[in-house]
Amino acid sequence: MNSRSSNLFRFSFAVFDLLCLNMVHFVLMLIMQNVPGSREYILLFLINNAAWILCAYMTALYIGKHHSNDNFFRRSVISFFLFFGVSLLAIFLLNFTYSRLFVILIFIGFGTTILISRTLYVGAAYYLRKQYPLNKKAIIIGYNELGKKLVENISYNRTLTIIGYFDDEETISEVPNLPVLGKIGGSVQYAIDNNISEIYSTVSPERNLHIYELAQLAETNFIRFKFVPDFRMFINRKVHIDFARNIPILSLRTEPLENLDSQIKKRSFDIAFSLIMIFFILSWLVPLIAILIKLDSRGPVFFTQLRSGKNNRSFLCYKFRSLRVNNDANAKQVTRDDDRFTRLGKFLRKTNLDEFPQFINVFRGEMSIVGPRPHMLKHTAEYSQMLNHYMIRHYIKPGVTGWAQINGYRGEIRNKKDLRGRIEYDIWYMENWSMWLDLRIILLTLYKTIKGDEKAF
Repeated sequence: MNSRSSNLFRFSFAVFDLLCLNMVHFVLMLIMQNVPGSREYILLFLINNAAWILCAYMTALYIGKHHSNDNFFRRSVISFFLFFGVSLLAIFLLNFTYSRLFVILIFIGFGTTILISRTLYVGAAYYLRKQYPLNKKAIIIGYNELGKKLVENISYNRTLTIIGYFDDEETISEVPNLPVLGKIGGSVQYAIDNNISEIYSTVSPERNLHIYELAQLAETNFIRFKFVPDFRMFINRKVHIDFARNIPILSLRTEPLENLDSQIKKRSFDIAFSLIMIFFILSWLVPLIAILIKLDSRGPVFFTQLRSGKNNRSFLCYKFRSLRVNNDANAKQVTRDDDRFTRLGKFLRKTNLDEFPQFINVFRGEMSIVGPRPHMLKHTAEYSQMLNHYMIRHYIKPGVTGWAQINGYRGEIRNKKDLRGRIEYDIWYMENWSMWLDLRIILLTLYKTIKGDEKAF
């Protein structure tokens, strides 16, 4: 977990816990008629807040990185029982006559919120581990001293298994502890065929000019390619440094959403946001728009199309139909003066209302609220040929809105410059993701929708 993500994690849970504690207190004061709003009860309110903060600090509940979700759950339970003891001690020392039922219900209510929130958190983490197994397979390019040392150090990482080496040497004088699987040129194809997640190269591009080509091919096929330098090597681009104990590993980019805690937070937000939109907006908007679409033109209410999702897996994307039924929908992109627009369709697209059914895709887990906009399959095939790094945007889920869109890259792609700008913003978002960035993008999207976007058509 990077420092920004770690800080947000601690801050989010600290705010949530204090909010729950105070909500329990206020609700009880409202519903219990025999509990006055006197200074004794206000003092108890302040004592409980201070006691929880003190106990959370004593157990380091919100401090540092928790190495396991079970550890976080255990610290939460310990914090609660410490809070229980400190609070009761304070009540005893103050010698005020508090309602016993009121005090008991505070502990029960707050304890229940702690138990439910931690159970949901651990359950979500367990589910994501099942969906995205952490035990990954990797191969190493180069059977040399650095490669052997790397295997030795990575052996301490229980989530990564080294399968073998790839090297161009004709003869190897010693028997390696792992097999030499083939020549360097065949490493990526081997990784594709054998479900390898990561490739570590201890051979520098100066010694083998095809290494960069292999790295590009690996990323296009959703295989992480990482350089292991000997510090005499220089890579002329921004890189991210990880460590396998004392061995530095350079990867081509940072990916905050590879972190499990970040995945849990983003998915939890997606579910909550999409449910709110479905129940409070789509529940009445869909019937209304459906009637208007049927009155305006013949054809279905929804337009469904296969789009490219995470890891280039296709999914059925939902939209309100804004064009007349035509045979070019899966091949021809919409242009500003497109003669296929319906009268209502222009309004739907201008106001972004046509995208609202995609909150169903978000709830289903095929999209996120924020991410790169999904393209039709034909365009994915075409654009991947135009730009080598185009497919990198598919490392994460597509979004209803995105960083590229609020920065002016939306609508028709007329040339390579338009495409390159969009992809650069999408990759920047992937490398710099945070919950605060998602909230900022959502607010800017709302602002641009109200203000009007000249590129929306």
